[in-house]
Amino acid sequence: MKAKKFDDDFDAGKDVAKRLDLTKARRVKQTPKRVNVDFPIWMIEKLDKEAKRLATVRQSIINIWLAERLDRPSAD
Repeated sequence: MKAKKFDDDFDAGKDVAKRLDLTKARRVKQTPKRVNVDFPIWMIEKLDKEAKRLATVRQSIINIWLAERLDRPSAD
């Protein structure tokens, strides 16, 4: 299939997923890298409380909040 036909089908709302080999798909710049960060106990407690409220885990809260902050336009 030519790219033009694929794009046209996608733009028309047709299901193009069956034409993709998702076994080789990857998210660019989304490979996780482990880092160690030290937080004061009071922050950990508040993070855990918020994670429990949202029915998730601490790491998810930290990831979401950091991503939101880093996506904001800078004031430079």
